[in-house]
Formats: sequence, structure tokens, C-alpha cells
Amino acid sequence: MSGCIFCKIANKVIPTDIVYEDQHLVVFKDLKPAAPIHLLLIPKKHYSSLLDLGEEDFELAGRLNVAALRVARNLGFAENGFRLVCNCGWDGGQVVNHLHYHLLAGRELQWPPG
Repeated sequence: MSGCIFCKIANKVIPTDIVYEDQHLVVFKDLKPAAPIHLLLIPKKHYSSLLDLGEEDFELAGRLNVAALRVARNLGFAENGFRLVCNCGWDGGQVVNHLHYHLLAGRELQWPPG
């Protein structure tokens, strides 16, 4: 998707503060953080939303979760806790049409979130 900002980040067309990367995904700092720690996890392959994942993408979904755990442990906030969120569709709060997860930490997070 040539116009997708997250595809441009994944392909290093737009520079960003990457905290983790492997062959399948990129984790970077959100430009408008909603918590002291606010990271975005995106697959390098374009999916418009969680609704685009099929049975064949089961491994990718697992990789996103494992990456979240790895980053939380490596950055030292896993023990205190964190929130992993995937907004899906307009009513779900999804603003960028590229599958992404928000990893939030660094303070006590409230519930319900919104």
C-alpha cells in the first residue's frame, strides 16, 4: 500500500524510533503517546485491520504477542504490567488502516478505557 504511513515506516521510507524489529514486524514509539510508554507493533505486510487476518495468519498473530512480551521484558516494564490493545474499525477507534497494536505501560491504566 503505497500511501500507508505504517507501510512507509516498515519499509524505512519514514524514519521513526524503532525499539524492536524482526523479519515480520516492527515496534516503534507512538508520536502521540497516551501513556508514559506507548509503542506500536505493526506487521511489515499490509493488513488493513484485524479483520483481514485469516487462518493462514495464525503465526503472525502469535509473533505480535511474543514481540510485545519480549519488548516489555527487555524495556523492564513487564513486571509492573502493561496493556496490549488492537483497535478494529472506525467505531473501535482505529485511525490508521494498517493492523497495529498499542502497547501501553508506565502508569496504572484505568478501566474501562473509553
